[in-house]
Amino acid sequence: MRYEFSARAHTLLSSPLLSIRTKTRRGTLISLAEELPAEELFPLSLLAETASTVISADAGALQYGDPEGYGPLREWLTGDWLKAKGVAVAEGGVLLTTGSQQAIDLLSRVYIDPGDRVLVENPTSPGILQALRMQGAVIIPVQGDRDGLLPEHLRTQIRQHRPKMLFATPSFTNPSGILWSLARRKEVLELCTGHNVLIVEDDSYGDLHFQRYGQHPSVKYPSLYALENVSEGGHVLYIGSFSKTVAPALRTGWAAGSRELIGMMAAAKQMADWQSSSLNQRLLHHLLDVTSFDLREHIALLNREYNTRLKLMAELLKRPAWKSSTYSLPEGGMFLWVSLPTGLDAMALLKASLAKGVAFLPGPLCCVSGGGNRIRLNFSHPGRDELLLGMNLMSEAVTEFTARS
Repeated sequence: MRYEFSARAHTLLSSPLLSIRTKTRRGTLISLAEELPAEELFPLSLLAETASTVISADAGALQYGDPEGYGPLREWLTGDWLKAKGVAVAEGGVLLTTGSQQAIDLLSRVYIDPGDRVLVENPTSPGILQALRMQGAVIIPVQGDRDGLLPEHLRTQIRQHRPKMLFATPSFTNPSGILWSLARRKEVLELCTGHNVLIVEDDSYGDLHFQRYGQHPSVKYPSLYALENVSEGGHVLYIGSFSKTVAPALRTGWAAGSRELIGMMAAAKQMADWQSSSLNQRLLHHLLDVTSFDLREHIALLNREYNTRLKLMAELLKRPAWKSSTYSLPEGGMFLWVSLPTGLDAMALLKASLAKGVAFLPGPLCCVSGGGNRIRLNFSHPGRDELLLGMNLMSEAVTEFTARS
């Protein structure tokens, strides 16, 4: 049979991201490409105890649950955890999702029609670009600097394109690792509220916040959602995930915002999968609320280790092969966004690096356009020895290219 897929489906099948992920799953490749936390830091023993307790205590853990998610976990989330971030959520204003990516997908389904204009940071998350392209959105890039989006360019793009939505990650933008300043957050929020543009604020990396290389610990800024401080009829949908801080396989993310918006997303979720795993959500709630596990202490552990790995990667980028490359060290997140030496193409380097057994994410997958001389390197997942080997192999590939040129 000749299958006739939709035109938009081909954006998935033709994506180099699919090929990279397939190759890295084979187990023999060192991956600096993906958005993965350190497996050796997962709370394995406590999760094992939790799984036994939750399953043996109540058969309802294996039953269908509410589309909005497990009630006690939603209460835990909207209680001290989000309140400590200055985030107040109205009753019925939070939805548990299968990771933050599903929150983005659900919103795109209910809010974006083909041809709608959507603003994004450039560069931005490959997952966001894929979700928007699947909905047929016209993606409009907004320029930024080390403090976040440039207000004047944002104003120009809003006036010219009349967008419906802005996707943004103010705390450690994927892939650039930028932490928006407080002033820039306020300016962007004011522009979007003034022009009735919905902001989708992804805070999945916000807790992975460590000191700048060689400097004092950096300051934390309130989210755009907290700055607007409107639980009903607001202009910000606030999304996040436990995948980067506890364990990805629990597949638990969340979206917080107006009940009208959350209600529509919940309706779409019922069509997509009815509910995210009730068992996973019960496991997570028991871990967070009943066991000795302290999420804040665990995040502090992650941040110390990830800071060490970032420093190691930065030292390895001082080697001769990378002499002409440039980058800015982030204050948090999982990635280093690197400009390659002049004349070196990211896609060509990826091909050579894969042949040597190491993968990274080429810049064009993170950009609306351009990015051919940029690469995204993940420093959180590979252990220190694996990180050293992977960077050595990439250095060999870079050296071979620069020698030929």
